[in-house]
Amino acid sequence: MKLRNWLLFIATVVVVFFLGLLASSIIERRAETEYVYKPQVKINDWEPRNEVWGKNFPREYQSYMQTAETDFKSKYNGNAMIDMLEVDPRLVVLWAGYGFSKDYNQGRGHYYAVDDVRNTLRTGAPKNENDGPMPSTCWTCKSPDVPRMMNQAGIAEFYKGKWARLGPEIVNPIGCADCHDPENMNLQISRPALIEAFERQGKDITKATHQEMRSLVCAQCHVEYYFNKNTAEGAQYLTFPWDNGYTAEDMEKYYDNLEFSDWTHALSKAPMLKAQHPGYETYMTGVHAARGVSCADCHMPYKSEGGQKFTDHHIQSPLNNVANSCQVCHRQETTQLLKDVFERQDKIIENRDKLEELLVRAHVEAKKAWELGATEDQMKEILMDIRHAQWRWDYAAAAHGASFHSPVEIGRTISTGITLAQEGRIRLARLLAELGFYEEVPYPDISTKAKAQEYIGLPMDKLNEEKKEFMETILPQWDKEAKKREDSFLSVN
Repeated sequence: MKLRNWLLFIATVVVVFFLGLLASSIIERRAETEYVYKPQVKINDWEPRNEVWGKNFPREYQSYMQTAETDFKSKYNGNAMIDMLEVDPRLVVLWAGYGFSKDYNQGRGHYYAVDDVRNTLRTGAPKNENDGPMPSTCWTCKSPDVPRMMNQAGIAEFYKGKWARLGPEIVNPIGCADCHDPENMNLQISRPALIEAFERQGKDITKATHQEMRSLVCAQCHVEYYFNKNTAEGAQYLTFPWDNGYTAEDMEKYYDNLEFSDWTHALSKAPMLKAQHPGYETYMTGVHAARGVSCADCHMPYKSEGGQKFTDHHIQSPLNNVANSCQVCHRQETTQLLKDVFERQDKIIENRDKLEELLVRAHVEAKKAWELGATEDQMKEILMDIRHAQWRWDYAAAAHGASFHSPVEIGRTISTGITLAQEGRIRLARLLAELGFYEEVPYPDISTKAKAQEYIGLPMDKLNEEKKEFMETILPQWDKEAKKREDSFLSVN
């Protein structure tokens, strides 16, 4: 009897002890949560500096700063800077006459958004605010300074003029103010092009659920777009071509109806379309969107730290964070999940590479037809075949992750591109015969980036020298001016 009483007493002491530990832990976590999320500063409207937001939200900010990492490399791409023209010199020929033939690097993390757009040859080497090849619109997705400037000057006014005009103003990389309302931290749309695209489809974006917003904030930028020059005088207005839908054919029809082209190809003279990065569109045609999985669920999964659950702002490939992204839903081992992804990528890229080769041949053969005296009427259907085939290739290639997001749709899109490219080449073969040429048009030696750029006539030594001068002279002036404007902004706010 005494033994049983002693055992009950000891058991009671142990239970009370662990209950005390639990209560202490709960109180500690509550205290920690209250301490961490107690606002340290007031965040003003249009505040572009991520470090200011970070004072109130240190966990989110610290994880965001990890977008500066460049040490992850998957089988295809990653977060390191990769010269894609070196990896695949055929791209130089496909983009002949367009800025991407000069320079195209695999994108790094959001931390580098401003640095990378400053450094690329595509933005040229402007000597003053009215110089350079690119419009101000090119800044739209690079910085939280953009909504600040749009509010200050007006949307159409922001889109006017040259890219260099806003060089000293756009200095903070993609971050907090791009997606969050400073008053209550709700997700918000800060770029008008997405709102306008929804309105043209008869949709009210303000009715979107929180889960939908976890993709829509990404869709402000990770989309196909073009610069519409016909809306406001002098402005190149950012527009999403979604009026007919999200597929390659839907957007192709939109562009064809407008008779829009991004550039005229330097070899074939085809009126070309350049896909930007239609990640949201390809996501919308895939199984994850159909199941209600958002972009953030995979690229910014929830995590816990110090008893606090929050969204990981280390925006990255899920393949570098399989446990917190993929395995929340999929119970397979990491090796099997990676194998599944790579198999899909391999199969898509195999056919995409074949389409690339066919397109290079089509451009070269079209160039030969022009040299032999082909007329515009003879070339019209051929050039449209080239335009439509390359658009499908670019839609698949530029939508980073599309071979995973929507492998069935992307496989279908590439296959129709192969058909169109071959139909165009058949027409070219007949035309070349009519023009008295019966031989095979030689495939150029484009085995390296340098050889491909030489083939299309790019003066790379001159372009690189001009860019170097810009980086050493103009850019420091921008930074000096930006510092003055930041000091002025601080004094007002």
